[in-house]
Amino acid sequence: MKAPVSRRPAPHLLSGPAGGGHQARKRFGQHFLTDEAIIGGIVRAVGPRPGDALVEIGPGLGAITQPLLERTGGLTVVEIDRDLAERWRARQGVTVVESDVLKVDFGALADEPARAGRPLRLVGNLPYNISTPILFHLLPWAHRVQDQHFMLQKEVIDRMAAGPGGKDYGRLSVMLQWRYRIESILDVPPASFDPPPRVDSAVVRMVPLAAPPAVDETLLGALVAAAFSQRRKLLRHGLGRWMEERPQPLPAAAAAFDLQRRAEEVPVAEFVALAQALAQTADAAPAA
Repeated sequence: MKAPVSRRPAPHLLSGPAGGGHQARKRFGQHFLTDEAIIGGIVRAVGPRPGDALVEIGPGLGAITQPLLERTGGLTVVEIDRDLAERWRARQGVTVVESDVLKVDFGALADEPARAGRPLRLVGNLPYNISTPILFHLLPWAHRVQDQHFMLQKEVIDRMAAGPGGKDYGRLSVMLQWRYRIESILDVPPASFDPPPRVDSAVVRMVPLAAPPAVDETLLGALVAAAFSQRRKLLRHGLGRWMEERPQPLPAAAAAFDLQRRAEEVPVAEFVALAQALAQTADAAPAA
């Protein structure tokens, strides 16, 4: 879905007269969304309702935060910037978690009485320099989440949603598609931000699968990392050697896995099935 481009800045940004100016900080990867049409498209895609357990990662100047707040009456924000966190504490209906998102326990957040066990709805314009670590950090709590809507670098979303057989398909594709249904829903040009980033952006919707295949996440992660460690070579060079280091003999299903392919040719379901087979061994897989 492509939204029309509007150069009009959102009227409710925290950087306006009520909030005072705020200089974007490069170390936090701050690019503030200002395009009113894009903001409206994101909010409509999220579809917030009163009572939702909304958590926004990196509210910044409030381009998305304020419309969400108006529709729900309250939400939690995770903000690392001390100055912005202080400003958000003064806003009624906003609960602030002042922290690096990579240090936040989202399971504990979901368990807080204010959310009463409701599944989290996560939203955010993620810092592009750490977007992949954030996505992996959130993975263990997917079962506590209703959905996730994130602004990311467009090429990252292409990798997240890629199918086998192409250059975009990789470790990120496998690890996220095992657990989520992924859909790119909105393209966002650089002019929609202040300051403009040097890359194209997009918004992704991630909905946790209701019944994902049961698999040891750590084992699957090590297996997939080994498989894509030498993606230009056949799997026997990377994954094959990794499997040789595991307790022998391998389960029949694992021993029969075709290593005469490249990692990008193997569907998600086959990687998951291999991890399930290897889990039959007594010892955990060595670190990749």
